[in-house]
Amino acid sequence: MRYFVELSYNGTSYHGWQIQPNAITVQEILNKSFSLLLKTNIELVGCGRTDTGVHARQYYAHFDIETNIEVVELKRKINNMLPNDIYIIDFIEVNNDLHARFSAISRSYSYYIDTVKNPFSNEFAWHCEYPLNLELMNNACKILLSKEDFACFSKSNTDNHTTLCNVTRAEWTVNGSQYVFNISANRFLRNMVRAIVGTIIDVGRGRISLGDFDLIIESKNRQKAGFSVPAKGLFLEKIIYPELN
Repeated sequence: MRYFVELSYNGTSYHGWQIQPNAITVQEILNKSFSLLLKTNIELVGCGRTDTGVHARQYYAHFDIETNIEVVELKRKINNMLPNDIYIIDFIEVNNDLHARFSAISRSYSYYIDTVKNPFSNEFAWHCEYPLNLELMNNACKILLSKEDFACFSKSNTDNHTTLCNVTRAEWTVNGSQYVFNISANRFLRNMVRAIVGTIIDVGRGRISLGDFDLIIESKNRQKAGFSVPAKGLFLEKIIYPELN
């Protein structure tokens, strides 16, 4: 039997989702907790890897087990066992061919920027003190939506079989002193969102033009794009599966 696990986590204390040697990750914590409670070896497969310090409001993973589980009781027990920065939202029994990573058709991220120093959002937003031009930044988003190859925003030396992505949403909004970047796509490259935000920040500050932004994407060269903003402002917001939505 295959179960999907819907969860959320504060990534501040973790080196991302995926198990790594000599580093604490969300996957490692969950595998140990699930295996202990279910009294069998459980290895969760995640919907994607998040980098060190990145957060997830909605994340999906799946695991296989030979016996039925009492999901209400398991949810209560597992949440009591887990640290306070990881929360299991739900368990869903699914068909064995539904895969947490490969069956997802859309992923949505948000990046949060505070333009004033805020001690209450320090873990969850990047403090950017530069004046930003929202109109220029959203015009850059329009350029982004017209593209499909995002090699210039990809971390180098990765195992990507393609740098093509179908970006369906990209926009900036403002809420008081906070700027929020929202982006959705069928898939993302490693470090892609943080590199996009850093490059659009350069547009918003007037350091590069919209024409420059277009040329950077066309160059497919990571060295021509802007800096990667800090991980702490990045949230995985939503995953969509046709079978679950």
